Amino acid sequence: RSSRAPDIIRTIRDPEKPNTLEELEVVTENCVEVQEIGEEEYLVTIRFTPTVPHCSLATLIGLCLRIKLQRCLPFRHKLEIYISEGTHSTEEDINKQINDKERVAAAMENPNLREIVEQCVTEPD
Repeated sequence: RSSRAPDIIRTIRDPEKPNTLEELEVVTENCVEVQEIGEEEYLVTIRFTPTVPHCSLATLIGLCLRIKLQRCLPFRHKLEIYISEGTHSTEEDINKQINDKERVAAAMENPNLREIVEQCVTEPD
C-alpha cells in the first residue's frame, strides 16, 4: 500500500459520481508537491481542479483530500489544500475553509457530511 501522496488521493471517489478523482482529472500526479520543512516533517501542498467552475462539491472534495491524507500519510506533515487558480468561482472562500482546522473539525462533526466523506475516502475492496 503506497505511502505516496498522489497514490493516496487518486482513489478518492467523487461525491456524486462513481468515478475517482483521478479519473475525473480533479487530481493528477502533478498536483501534489512535497517539501521537507523540518526534521522528518513535510509540507504537502495539493492543488485540485473542480470539474466545473461553480462546483458545489469543491469544499467537500477538499475535505475528503484532507481526511484521507491525514489518515494515510506515514510521516509528520502539514497539509495545504487549494483549488487550482482560476478554476472555481469562489476559490478563495473554499481555500480558507478547507485549510481552517476548526471549520474542518466542525464539518466532520456533521453526521451527514461525515458519512459522505467516509464513502469517498474508503478504499474499494
